[in-house]
Amino acid sequence: MDVVRILLAIILPPVGVILQVGIGLHFWLNILLTLCGYVPGIIHAIWVILRR
Repeated sequence: MDVVRILLAIILPPVGVILQVGIGLHFWLNILLTLCGYVPGIIHAIWVILRR
């Protein structure tokens, strides 16, 4: 299941985060990072997925 989340995190980082932790601080932080730059959003999303 983590492989699917990681693939979604690469395509749409907030979707990967929302599937892992739901709507919360990490989701909104990932939205902000993705708006600032696509790569920081991907890095944060993969970090959140692999951390849990």
